Amino acid sequence: MAHTLLLSDLPSWHELQALAEPLRNTSISALFNREVQRASDFSASAAGLTLDYSRQLLCRDSHAALLRLAEQAQLSRRAKQLLAGAPVNNTEARPALHTLLRARNAPAGLEAEFSRVEDTRHRMRLWCERITSGEFTGFSGQAIRHVVNIGIGGSDLGPRLVSAALPSWHGPVRCHYVANVDPAELHNTLRDLDPCSTLFILCSKSFHTQETLANGEAAKRWLQAAGAPDPELAKHFLAVTADLEAAAGFGIPEENCLPLWDWVGGRFSLWSAVGLSTAISIGWDAFTALLGGAEDMDRHFVETDCANNLPILMSLLEIWHCNFFQAGNHVVLPYDQGLERLPDFLQQLTMESNGKSVSRDGEALGYDTAPVLWGAAGTMGQHSFYQLLHQGTRLCPADIILPFSTATGEAQQHRMLVANALAQSRALMIGRSFEEALGSLLARGLDEEEARQLAPHLVIPGSRPHSIISFDALTPHALGALLALYEHRTFCSSQLWGINAFDQWGVELGKEIGSGILQRLGNPDADKTLDPATERLIGEWFRAQASIAPIDER
Repeated sequence: MAHTLLLSDLPSWHELQALAEPLRNTSISALFNREVQRASDFSASAAGLTLDYSRQLLCRDSHAALLRLAEQAQLSRRAKQLLAGAPVNNTEARPALHTLLRARNAPAGLEAEFSRVEDTRHRMRLWCERITSGEFTGFSGQAIRHVVNIGIGGSDLGPRLVSAALPSWHGPVRCHYVANVDPAELHNTLRDLDPCSTLFILCSKSFHTQETLANGEAAKRWLQAAGAPDPELAKHFLAVTADLEAAAGFGIPEENCLPLWDWVGGRFSLWSAVGLSTAISIGWDAFTALLGGAEDMDRHFVETDCANNLPILMSLLEIWHCNFFQAGNHVVLPYDQGLERLPDFLQQLTMESNGKSVSRDGEALGYDTAPVLWGAAGTMGQHSFYQLLHQGTRLCPADIILPFSTATGEAQQHRMLVANALAQSRALMIGRSFEEALGSLLARGLDEEEARQLAPHLVIPGSRPHSIISFDALTPHALGALLALYEHRTFCSSQLWGINAFDQWGVELGKEIGSGILQRLGNPDADKTLDPATERLIGEWFRAQASIAPIDER
């Protein structure tokens, strides 16, 4: 097997280290002064999105060296391999074919897989139409008016995001999302729903996911308590799974199941039958437009040269910040309330994919990989953590996501939102010097001595690197393109780092230990075989169970 080419093996690695050093003391404003065409030269567009990265701490020489890095890592060839079905998931010996889920036509060699995708799409559409039309009814004969998607991780975050992001497309059926094994989430979701008109979709590839099955069993008990006879429970459950036998054991017949395949990772599964709740929420035409936006980004990814390729450019910027400026985090700032959950979605996409410390060959890496991703929507973040962005000691590279219009009809108020986004971007770039702070204080009427004492507190360094991703409106097509853009950026970064983006072995150990502790919590007399700190807390838990009265007895 060929040795995995690591980031530090690439010829441009040392060149970029040398180019980064002088930029540490260079202002982004100075780069604009030197490069009159910077605003247009450092931008690219595709699938209705425009990436403006002119406010990055990047000169023309470092930009060119990063593009050489992409060529040396053969990112364009690897993009084609991904979409062609090469076994890019080497530890599990399979491809990652999430792009096939939104393809309009079968790629060469993938005709059989595409046929199964088309069949599943057809069945999804039928279920969507039966439910939204009122044709499908529950045990009492009432039409379904509420759908509760029960999943976790990739079976929850993508559908939850898309349904929340596109309220203008919502139809007659309301969709709700439950993921946490904490019973409070399901309890609070069901509190105002009518069992007679509620349908549950259980999303679990294995149909052994602990949280999903626990919530599914609780949902079953809720229906039974409302009078649903056991033979009629199937009218209130659909499943998205690869294990029909396990679903049948739960009580969901095969005709109520939609498939998942091994070559679809959970965090890339929004486009599959996992997206059924999304399709019900926004309607089939809008869901098709979502797939279309993603496929348009797929085509751009494989057809466009590195210099104009949005996913490749964003990946190169991630590498630039993480490995040459030691930025351990990345902040996403969507200026649209519909994208409030975008940081949550991207956290799983990027950190579960690229949070690795060994190469594809299993060798320890000598450099950092995925930065911590975080963020919040709109002006709420400005009144929360932007203080750290502007005056903190940590480098926080940022993406500002900016739709230019609103579906609310409140154009004047939306103008305020856009002004805030552009103002924050300019403040991040230009900052405020001591002299400017001093002048501002003197203009307010402070005397010279007071102004000089206070001025350092008003200084803002500026030169905080960030990009702006803009588009005309947050439509299903634009959202599909945006999510696919981040998927491909994540893949490209994994290829540069020499890691596998499509496994997640790190989440398995906690599950294994958790199963043992769950059994331990059911047996107070079991031998104490765990560490003393854990055993102490288990003892406290048993004490609490014996002494705390149920809520209805307090």
